[in-house]
Amino acid sequence: MRKDKILLVEDDSTLSFIVQDALTREGFDVVCASNGEFGLKLFKESEPDIIVADVMMPKMDGFEMVRLIRLTAPAVPVLFLTARTALDDVVKGFELGANDYIRKPFQILELVVRIKALLKRNSQGITEDTNLNIGDSSLDFASQRLVIREEAIELTHTEAVIIDELFRHPNEVVEAKTLMYRIWQNDDYNNLNRLHGFIYKLRKYLSKSTSLELLNVRGIGYKLATSKQE
Repeated sequence: MRKDKILLVEDDSTLSFIVQDALTREGFDVVCASNGEFGLKLFKESEPDIIVADVMMPKMDGFEMVRLIRLTAPAVPVLFLTARTALDDVVKGFELGANDYIRKPFQILELVVRIKALLKRNSQGITEDTNLNIGDSSLDFASQRLVIREEAIELTHTEAVIIDELFRHPNEVVEAKTLMYRIWQNDDYNNLNRLHGFIYKLRKYLSKSTSLELLNVRGIGYKLATSKQE
């Protein structure tokens, strides 16, 4: 059975070795490059199923490498690894065609989960859209901005992640543990109170909507209802 092939482009040799070893243990076929120029060459030679690339690298950074790859391969999933926290860098990555990103430092489990999700969506022909619209509200995940009835609200990254998950599953129960895994890569009970705090704040934001309501589903999680109950 053919293994999914990952092109890992990372100039930190120690991190590259750790990630390659972990992904190989997960059953992936991993090829590695230490900079964007070599990554571009390996992409043409190896035809990977997904690219995992650092942003800041010598000779050619991850942004330029992906820009060139996208000229001939618009569909291959791209996941950026970045130590940068500036919003403009995240937005730039999405504009160049990135499908997801993870901020360093990260846990290997999170990386594996993200890779598997991107491969699954790609195999199903699902195009990842970072702009979601429901009722009178819209979310631009790349810029972490929620707009409700033309009022723009700047979100934190964690708030954007929660809203993104809820917007992708309207009128469905999203389990608290699902949100905790996406935010903190675990469902530790101690994180539940932290999650409740974020939900409380997001419920205040969404109270401005005439068509959406964030509901608690006791003991399970939350539901974004698309019509407010009278």
